[in-house]
Amino acid sequence: MVLKYPFVTEKAMMMLENQNKLQFIVDTKATKKEIKKEIERAFEQEVTDVSTMMTMDGKKKAVISFANEKAAEEILSRLGIM
Repeated sequence: MVLKYPFVTEKAMMMLENQNKLQFIVDTKATKKEIKKEIERAFEQEVTDVSTMMTMDGKKKAVISFANEKAAEEILSRLGIM
């Protein structure tokens, strides 16, 4: 499983509202292509960009951008977060 869970913080919510981006904690060995494929398969939304970074506690965080301007809100709504 590439995706572990959505990463929801105040900063992440601002990115959602202003830039239509979501943050997920992902498997540390996952590639950007694998993350993109998994998001598109799981949520049926076109992904335009994936950026990854390691957090201070050794977890890998992915910041995902979508083609549809309401995709990020819809995904969080489906997950029961918004």
